[in-house]
Amino acid sequence: MAVSYWTRLLDLISPRLCVVCGERLTVTEQDVCTRCCLHLPRTGFHRQPQENVMARMFWGLIPIERAAALFYYEAAAEPSRILYELKYHDHPEVGETMGRLLAREIEGSGFFGGIDMLVPIPLAKKRQRQRGYNQSLMLARGVSEVTAIPIYDQVVRRTVFTETQTRLGRRERQENVENVFELKNPDGIEGKHLLLIDDVVTTGATVTACARELLKVSGVRISVLSLAFTKG
Repeated sequence: MAVSYWTRLLDLISPRLCVVCGERLTVTEQDVCTRCCLHLPRTGFHRQPQENVMARMFWGLIPIERAAALFYYEAAAEPSRILYELKYHDHPEVGETMGRLLAREIEGSGFFGGIDMLVPIPLAKKRQRQRGYNQSLMLARGVSEVTAIPIYDQVVRRTVFTETQTRLGRRERQENVENVFELKNPDGIEGKHLLLIDDVVTTGATVTACARELLKVSGVRISVLSLAFTKG
């Protein structure tokens, strides 16, 4: 990647730091340094996208084609800082960077074959106003940049503001998101293969609730991609 004189000068004046380790980034690195990127606890789910633990989470709940996540999430572990910066510290650019990384790492496996549209899990209007952006849309933008698959972020909406699910159990999470999604613009998705994109999947409750609404449209097929998957 060619680096301009002005980029080098700006890095000299105002050094950028890795969101994981806090060390200074080189001019060719973005948001996460090479060392931290290499040490992400990768799931490898894209190698068996129909049979991994994340895909099995949805069995019996929704018909799912494939599922994958880049790395395992553990609260307080260093890689979790990527999600904290993205969601709580006003760094939407981290989502785009990680979306590109995620897409580049798994595209060679054929994971994106046959996918027609990227559908980021929507936020409620109140939550989006608080945060200023939808982190899942930021991830989708990075994925789209690499794959050229279009983003459809107006297909479904979140109609109810729910409190954070961080401290909720599986049953409570399911109840928390029940009936919170609503089809907004279903035209154009009939018979399409949709890839739902979320930042982190823990119990799958949010993705399941959103998918069930989309599956009301004839012929829709669902796959799931997330940046992180909570390690059980």
